[in-house]
Amino acid sequence: MARQVAARAADKPSVRPSVPAPKGENGKHDAILRAAISVFARNGYFNSKVSDVAREAGVADGTVYLYFKNKDDLLFSIITEMLDSFIAHVRAAIAPLPSPLAQLREIARLHLDMLGRDRDLAVVFEVEIRHSTKFMEEFSTKKLSEYLDLIQQVIEAGQRAGEFRPGINPRIATKVFFGALDEMATNWILSRRGKPLAEAVEPVLDLLLHGFAPNGASQPVSLSEE
Repeated sequence: MARQVAARAADKPSVRPSVPAPKGENGKHDAILRAAISVFARNGYFNSKVSDVAREAGVADGTVYLYFKNKDDLLFSIITEMLDSFIAHVRAAIAPLPSPLAQLREIARLHLDMLGRDRDLAVVFEVEIRHSTKFMEEFSTKKLSEYLDLIQQVIEAGQRAGEFRPGINPRIATKVFFGALDEMATNWILSRRGKPLAEAVEPVLDLLLHGFAPNGASQPVSLSEE
């Protein structure tokens, strides 16, 4: 009876992520998260149950609740832990690079490579969290804003170094840059092509850096934020 009550409570909507339990030496925390990614990608988040995740991870239902409050907490943990790890990796990877342009290229490569190597993770990030406005608001307010700030800092550094036009609005440029990568990832998921996603890095950067006009023939347009 207690387990049934817990299971019903677990499927109630909640937008408050809990602090994950400490990762045990047996790796159950990571195994459960990995199982949740697979289940959510395969069945869809709203069609999945905590018991599905437990079965995928090879643990009892109650074991999941030792590490996560409920199904919402599983999704939030996927988002926060994966992005925390990714952002830290990006910071370390771009730190030694010689120029903002090289850093921006590396961010694009890492972004598409991460999603291209793990289709289930890409489905969760590109599709599943977008079914809920509450999840998207939480995602945008916390982790995504940190990633966008990092991109914007690189663009601003490029403007100061003369690598990027000083007249462009760095915040708009950041959103365009992220949006282009985001769309390439979404299209890759839906098309189910075997072509590596990371191969889109150079075409995307070429378009963003040089635009549509031949040989930069168009006059620069300065966009100021409202």
